[in-house]
Amino acid sequence: MPASPLYRPDPRVSELGGEFADPVAAAAFPETILRFRNDRAARTVGLDTLTDAEWIAHFGRFEPLPGNLPTPLAMRYHGHQFRVYNPDLGDGRGFTFAQLRETGTGRLMDLGTKGTGQTPWSRQGDGRLTLKGGVREALATAMLEALGVPTSRTLSLVETGEALMRNDEPSPTRGAAMVRLSHSHIRFGSFQRHAYLQAPQRITRLTDHVIELYYPELADEADRPGALLRAVTAKAAALAAAWMAAGFVHGVLNTDNMNITGESFDYGPYRFLPYNDPNFTAAYFDSTGLYAFGRQPETVFWNLQQLAACLALVGDQDALIAALNTFAGEYHRALTAAVLRRLGVRSRSEAEDVELAKATFQAFAGGGTALRWEPLFFDWFGNGEARALAGPRAGLYADEGFAELRRRLGSYEAERPERLADPYFEGPEPQELIYEEIEAIWASIAEADDWSAFHAKLAAIETARKAYGLAAG
Repeated sequence: MPASPLYRPDPRVSELGGEFADPVAAAAFPETILRFRNDRAARTVGLDTLTDAEWIAHFGRFEPLPGNLPTPLAMRYHGHQFRVYNPDLGDGRGFTFAQLRETGTGRLMDLGTKGTGQTPWSRQGDGRLTLKGGVREALATAMLEALGVPTSRTLSLVETGEALMRNDEPSPTRGAAMVRLSHSHIRFGSFQRHAYLQAPQRITRLTDHVIELYYPELADEADRPGALLRAVTAKAAALAAAWMAAGFVHGVLNTDNMNITGESFDYGPYRFLPYNDPNFTAAYFDSTGLYAFGRQPETVFWNLQQLAACLALVGDQDALIAALNTFAGEYHRALTAAVLRRLGVRSRSEAEDVELAKATFQAFAGGGTALRWEPLFFDWFGNGEARALAGPRAGLYADEGFAELRRRLGSYEAERPERLADPYFEGPEPQELIYEEIEAIWASIAEADDWSAFHAKLAAIETARKAYGLAAG
């Protein structure tokens, strides 16, 4: 039983009714070995006081949390997968386990699972998650949070004692059950399902539900669908900008992998850029580069258009078009702000800030494969010219290709300059999460059940998070 007075259950998803979700049961696992618990995230919802035994009971065997959902719910949705519509989707290996209020903000948060067994939407899948997939997601969410990207947080990872067969990795491989803490699991595809079924009354119900719980400031809007799309567009634009500033490639930006609160989640074949490459893809099966790094803003806008088509069944078309037309401006403003946050400098003026962001991306282009993505922001954080020109990339930064960035940054002041006193900035290299390091971390686990590199990496990323002090938003 959670003893913390900060635990505030508020299960609301069941209010939508049976057309939106299906009650399901978690799989019974041969073993439940706790591999990772995120007490910092748990503290935000009053669950950090659970003992390890209670933790496993709730997040390994999925015994209901007090006052919360009595039965997990697998959400129903459709979606475009690589722009091909698929009406046979839904939570196929996970469910919404609980909903609760976040300390301080009062935001409604979801506990969603991955790898917890088959549901009515599993199709031919086994409903399971590989342990490697859980390890990769825990690392991804930690790194994204450190870089200021709005993201789900990996709350728990429990090894299940199962041997899973997979086509895309050596098998048999170990299984896991993962729990993520997210602002919402209502997806663009949640609206698409009811548009496909020609059920406008359900779209209205879903719109009202989303506004009540996630956008209460829109409650008095005369045209709720148009107002909602405008708000979601702003959130999605900010998310796309945050990915671009972080050098992050989601990999599978299907409409069912985007939610209505603008939070990144569900990490499969993601990658962080080793160096600037607009054509870099994360998924080996993305043969056309549809979801390449440089195409992510375009893809997010395309997905918003699909959401707008659903809302057109219940809203004013002109208002929806007007909402979509805000995307470009919202994205460019958000990208400029994201670059300034990553550089750790204070805004000067809109025009100057835009030019600084342009100079930053031009510097990346000029640096080519010699310049890794993360070190540039680390070296120059807080307008750290002295540090950058004395570090391991000093010769590169002295090149003419970086002259414009040096000139632009020269007139900027550090935002919260006290951050520069953190010992993190005394080192020559920043924390990164490149593919080869993830593979090495997994190799230690797979070959010797050695988790030390995994936990050390999470601790190092946490050091970076505290040093940067980048609030997602």
